[in-house]
Formats: sequence, structure tokens, C-alpha cells
Amino acid sequence: MEFIQKTPQVPGDFPGMIELANRFKQSTFHVTDLPYRFSSWALDDPTNASLWFNADNDLIGWAVMQTPWWTVDLSINPQFTNRLLPQVLSWIDQHAQSIRGTEYGHPSWYIPVFSEQSGTIRALEKTGYVCQSFLAEGAWTKVCMERTTTPLPKKYPPPPGFSIRPLRGLEEVESYVSLHQETFKTKNMTIPWRIRTIQLPAYRSNFDLVVTSPEGRLCAFCIAWVNDFDPLHRSAQIEPLGCHPDFSRYALGRVVLAAMLERLVESGIQQIEVETDGYRDTAFRLYQSLGFEVKRDVLMFGKEF
Repeated sequence: MEFIQKTPQVPGDFPGMIELANRFKQSTFHVTDLPYRFSSWALDDPTNASLWFNADNDLIGWAVMQTPWWTVDLSINPQFTNRLLPQVLSWIDQHAQSIRGTEYGHPSWYIPVFSEQSGTIRALEKTGYVCQSFLAEGAWTKVCMERTTTPLPKKYPPPPGFSIRPLRGLEEVESYVSLHQETFKTKNMTIPWRIRTIQLPAYRSNFDLVVTSPEGRLCAFCIAWVNDFDPLHRSAQIEPLGCHPDFSRYALGRVVLAAMLERLVESGIQQIEVETDGYRDTAFRLYQSLGFEVKRDVLMFGKEF
């Protein structure tokens, strides 16, 4: 079967890409947080993504080379996986080689796969990808965690002098970006990226929380993305969450996450999701302490270029 491949129109094709991911959520790693990820500077160049259509011009698959994370986001209609996935992986190989040495390139790229996706795993291994989850050194694994909207059993108020509130829109973007960069020790987050997130139709300002110090400094943050694709089962995802290292002793990550969970529960959300790195991660223990449970294991497959 011949498939039609196209470079996406940015941002015009995003709704269709997000719809495909939602329709096949069980086999797509990133779904609810796609508005956030599609705002990244990787898509300043639309050729870092590709779409595939069938003969009826139906979107059946897409892939995005997400430079900030060194990963590839992708979603494929399972009906076409066996025939389309090899073409998608071939495109990834070619594009990874073509952008090597540019601002978008990396010497290696990684694809997350649910542990039960045996067919996808075989296709990745056949193409030269290696599972990173069981390496003797530098193992990398992820988990998808969920919690119901059962209210928290206790309150987690901010320390005296600290306060929690929504980000003040565009006027605080620069301060937020500085906080994000210092928290994760990377320059990946940029002012244009953060501005785009605020301008998204999916953005909800009441789910964009920050913690301020007694001096008014931004010191922690938590954003939630709401998924209304199924109006009878509304869900949300936490992405991102962080606290500046200068304030780590105050457990502000827990404080702002708890505040976000309270807001989501009050809004009628039925399921809250998050993905994080492995079982030894500090973030994992935080999520677990606030009622999140592991629902799916995720294997990371990498390939050098």
C-alpha cells in the first residue's frame, strides 16, 4: 500500500495530529500534553515533523523530532502500524542524519514504547534501536502514572510568607523561563515557546500555577493540561512540574502539585496523569506520595546516528 507523506502545516495541522493521538491513546505515549510539546522550538522548522495519509487522504500517522527532549513523538493508527512503521522509522533515520550538526540535531535519538507493544519493539530492534531500560550503566526507563480525583487526605499549605497563584500571563514569561532553565539546568525552555503555550486554545490560566517567595520571586511551578476529547471522561496531565534548587528545602514541589490536584478535583476532572523517569527518581516518589500509581511501564529505545 502506498502512503502519502507530507510536511505539516504549523500550527494548522496540530488539531488533526492531536485527534489521531486521542483516537489511539492506548498506543500513543504523548497525548494530553501534546499542545505543550507542539509549542516547542523543534517545530520552528516544520520539516522536523512528518505526516502520513492513506489513499483516502485520512491522516494515519505522524512523527515529530523533539530536539529539546532528544526524543521522537509519534502516533500511528494501529490498523496501519505493520506497513507504516518501517516507513516512519526510515524517515526518522534520514532526518536524524540530515540535521546532525545543526541546532536541531543530536548524535542519538530515543523513542518511548509501552512495554506491551511487542510488534513495535521488534520493528525498532530490526532497525537498529537498542532498549535503554536494562543497560548496565545509564539505564533509562519511564512510567505512566495515574490517580483518581479522590481528594487529598491532608492539606499541604505553603510555608509562611510563600504563596501560590496563577502565572500572570505574558508579563511573567521571562521570569518563568529563567526559573524553568535554572530548575532543570538546561536552556531548552525559551521565551517564544512559553509565549506560545499561553496563546494556545488548550491553555487554562487557572491550571498554570507558580509559588512565590516572601520577596516575590518565582520559585516553583506546575502546569496541567486538560483533555476534553472524551467529554464523558475528562482527564488532565501534569507537565511540567519543578522547583528552583535554592528552595528545595521547603518541599515546594509537593505544595504546588497538591494545590494543582485540588483545582483539578474541583473542576470535575476524572483522571490525572503524569509520566516520569523510572522508579528511583525523586519525582516518582513525590507523585507516589500524593496518590499516583504506576499504570504502564515505558521502555526507551535509542539509536546513534
